[in-house]
Amino acid sequence: MTLDEIAAVTGGRLVNAGPDATVTGPVEYDSRALLPGGLFVAFAGEKVDGHDYAAKAVAAGAAGVLGSRDTGRPGVVVDDPLAALAKLAHVVVGRLPELTVVGLTGSSGKTTTKDYIGQVLARLGSTVAPAGSLNNELGFPYTVLKATPETRFLVLEMGARGIGHIAYLAGIAAPRIGVVLNVGAAHIGEFGSVEGTAQAKGELVESLPADGLAVLNADDELVSAMASRTKARVVFTGESERADVRATDVRLDERGRAAYTLVAPDGGSAPVRLAVTGRHQVANTLAAAAVALEAGMPVEAVADALGEVGIVSSRRMDVFDRPDGVTVIDDSYNANPSSTAAALRALAAMGEGRRTVAVLGYMAELGEYEQSGHRDVGRLAAELGVDRLVAVAEAAPVLDGAAGVQDWKGEPIAAADQAAAIAAVLGDLRPGDVVLVKGSRYRTWEVADALRAGAAEEVGP
Repeated sequence: MTLDEIAAVTGGRLVNAGPDATVTGPVEYDSRALLPGGLFVAFAGEKVDGHDYAAKAVAAGAAGVLGSRDTGRPGVVVDDPLAALAKLAHVVVGRLPELTVVGLTGSSGKTTTKDYIGQVLARLGSTVAPAGSLNNELGFPYTVLKATPETRFLVLEMGARGIGHIAYLAGIAAPRIGVVLNVGAAHIGEFGSVEGTAQAKGELVESLPADGLAVLNADDELVSAMASRTKARVVFTGESERADVRATDVRLDERGRAAYTLVAPDGGSAPVRLAVTGRHQVANTLAAAAVALEAGMPVEAVADALGEVGIVSSRRMDVFDRPDGVTVIDDSYNANPSSTAAALRALAAMGEGRRTVAVLGYMAELGEYEQSGHRDVGRLAAELGVDRLVAVAEAAPVLDGAAGVQDWKGEPIAAADQAAAIAAVLGDLRPGDVVLVKGSRYRTWEVADALRAGAAEEVGP
């Protein structure tokens, strides 16, 4: 698009450039990531003002700057660069009629499942599903603008912290396939209840066209109830008999990796053996299977592809072994009660016959459920028989929950900060231990990094 066209679709004005100045490269808001011909979007943040980097961006080859003031460089000036980015993404996706847009949401597992869907669909054609959690009002249009005329599938993660958020994202790029994984306590402080969360997540299926597809988790009642909120065709996934895309005969190996029989809606089936850790990956991969089947992939090919999916986004059930025989589960990117429960169950499965250690950091955005949410995961850790339970800083209520389990024989450890947690773990680490590190972006990953130092073998995907 020319800068003049971009000005027209964003409601901005062209500055310091002729009408034929053309953007031929990708859109970036980090000047360090710019490629020649790209468009630099400048945001005036509280600490850093992107407009100050306009000259550097143009010197690096940017065709222009999209910002809220004239930087003296070629570009487009708009009132709100974030809103302009959304308008630009909406126009661009509308120019790609051969593109299939897949949107997914859920309280936990969004990024992981997005990665799986992207890896499977890549076998059918060019697919955009970038690593990380680009699921908000900035990351979503940024991802949309990665699509080109050659892109066949665009996989978009959709996050929400309130009613209307997902509807807004769907207005930027309307999915034809919508996936809802689960409804849990993530961000419950903003939603007020799991019912409020379900109301917000269901905006995805409400946005689907009549010829679209809603992929709903049959094993989650709040998700399966969303079938009444969409005019699209519905496919249920899960382990219950009502599921259309179903997993049967689920079993775990010594590394906590699941194997199961994948059953397709037409009755066809194929064996799946996952290379990723955690019983909860069954539900995540079933969602990916449903999307792949809808895209025309035979069930045998889907099963084969699922067996090869691996970790793309960092610190999500990343399993590695140290030279001393200690196994570490780095799931430290983020945490909520549901995802922490899934990680604890994975720890218990992998740690059967071995000593288990759980390092749990603070779970954010739980509102009035903060105390009970932390106590619940502590109680589960004790019920699963975790041997050493380390609660970091504000996560201390985890230990209260564990203490309520009368027959728990484990060791409770209150760590004042990350350094104390590292000292507690490394100070009593034994060959054969299995250590889980989980928390909500409060630097709990520093514990995982301390354990990673000298790791012998990445066994992830």
